Amino acid sequence: MSLFTRSRQLPDITGGEKDADGGGATGADVTEEATGEPGKTETSEASETGDQATPPPSGSPRPGWFGWRHRFPRTARGVSVGTSVLAGLLVLLVLLFPNRLDHMNLRSFFRLPVEAIVLVAVLLVLPPRARRIAAVVSGLFLGLFAVMKFMDMGFYQTLARPFDLVFDWIMLGNATDWLKETFGRTGEVLAVIGVIVLFLALLALCTWATLRLTNVMSRHRSRSVGTILVLGTVWVTCFTVGVQFGGVSFATKGNTEFLANRVQQVRNGLGDAQVFEKQSAVDAFAATPPDQLLTGLRGKDVLFTFIESYGRVAIDDPAMAPEMDATLKKGDATLKAAGFASRSGWLRSPVTGAGSWMAHSTFLSGLWVKNQQRYLNLTSSKRATLTSYFQKTGDWRTVGIVPGVRKSWPEGKYFGLDHIYDSTHLGYKGPYFSWTPVPDQFSLEAFQKLEHGKKNRDPIMAEIILASSHNPWSPIAHTIDWNDLGDGSVFEQIKKEGTNPTEVWKSQDRVRTEYRKAIQYSVDSLTQWMQRYGDENTVLVFLGDHQPVPTVTKGSTSRDVPITIVAKDPRILDRVDDWHWTDGLKPADNAPEWGMDKFRDRFMTAFAK
Repeated sequence: MSLFTRSRQLPDITGGEKDADGGGATGADVTEEATGEPGKTETSEASETGDQATPPPSGSPRPGWFGWRHRFPRTARGVSVGTSVLAGLLVLLVLLFPNRLDHMNLRSFFRLPVEAIVLVAVLLVLPPRARRIAAVVSGLFLGLFAVMKFMDMGFYQTLARPFDLVFDWIMLGNATDWLKETFGRTGEVLAVIGVIVLFLALLALCTWATLRLTNVMSRHRSRSVGTILVLGTVWVTCFTVGVQFGGVSFATKGNTEFLANRVQQVRNGLGDAQVFEKQSAVDAFAATPPDQLLTGLRGKDVLFTFIESYGRVAIDDPAMAPEMDATLKKGDATLKAAGFASRSGWLRSPVTGAGSWMAHSTFLSGLWVKNQQRYLNLTSSKRATLTSYFQKTGDWRTVGIVPGVRKSWPEGKYFGLDHIYDSTHLGYKGPYFSWTPVPDQFSLEAFQKLEHGKKNRDPIMAEIILASSHNPWSPIAHTIDWNDLGDGSVFEQIKKEGTNPTEVWKSQDRVRTEYRKAIQYSVDSLTQWMQRYGDENTVLVFLGDHQPVPTVTKGSTSRDVPITIVAKDPRILDRVDDWHWTDGLKPADNAPEWGMDKFRDRFMTAFAK
């Protein structure tokens, strides 16, 4: 090796500190300047003479792909600084963005989260190996934290509540079924793939960001310690004084509170099964002899009818009230002309946005079924329901009209139904209306032909679920002449004339309009059926199962749904005088409001005198 070409380390001429990935001049660059022979380093000469190359110093930066960091040191430094800044922004965004879309605003991101300060302080005091492990664990936790917030966003948009870490996992299967039924198999697969990719990307990006920031802080330890002391002091001062910007606290500990609430939610959820089991064991009518049950309804056909998503918003919201008032007044006139009278009140549903089966089971069982686990426990228990008590008397044939059911429904046996007609057994040959397999008018006509219109039959107790007002409310059917229903083929043209759900859901106002029209269609179908087929022995109880999604309710926290009882025999309504419900199909604002779980016992008491 030549004695006149010894490599020497020159001072850093870039004027800046070296970053994590080698921003600034490298050893090879300096050697080239010293020797005046580009590319001719001591290492390369050693390899030519057969000497073993000296490995680069342990702190030497990696050259990057194809050595681009060596060739473009200023660009490399800029990229390095830029990626560090992006890593910091990502961590802050995860800590600052809310778990509800309606809380998302610019002010939410002008806050100082105490969790970031604590995390940095912990990482700085740990030794190198433990620090790296803690950074990876923290990054994965931040990724899962972000996923949890996204889950909450989806649940708030559909169910107006956060994701339940104990009970809601089974709901994900229901969500994929809804995607398949609404957007087809392709839409379902693409949505699931997108969710999985987003999940993995969040975990990877948050872990990378935490590691990146940890490495930067480690190299600039003294500066990082000083910065974190200043930020800690600022946070304590602002929190103590209560500094706010636009009504939002600058010093926040929202993530800590968020996690504390989730821990409490999990603890409550794990003990919920025992609570529900104790509640299920209490039944005021369990020991009542069958011949003393529901004696005030003997000889009557009793129809319990649920109108999907028929919530208080349809009646109270100023944008919907005029049209709904007209529909309800028209229904009142139609029923009165046929000799019927009605009374209406409010029930508070255990769910909102979705989860109809939980509302149905709450109404029928007299228990507050607020999650999927309670529903599964209920339907595998011996708890009697309103419908099974009718069956127990032996005086009614009990049937279910459930057009929304498209596959086996083993729970139907639990509810005490002698026969169930799902979407495949109603004789419908027409098109689906988005999610809805059978339009309401056809479902009611099928009930008339299959059960109610038969001669020399026993009294009927029917559970009827009207599904036309199910989300996404587009396209929707409209009532036609009952004699023209046929096998449902007539709805082909009606569907073609309807609205496109993709276009409708681009506008909140259009969604709300289509929702209101769907409720009007369901109410019209039911009141027309009563006028056409009801008689002295017909008793109708119809209600909503829950409020619609927040897109329609505009953030309303009410869970009220209207409920109405209709009968021609005056003795029926006389029995519920002490309920103080409002005359007609529209409950007054101050009409009694009961929990939906209270109806079963009140109803059975009223008709067992």
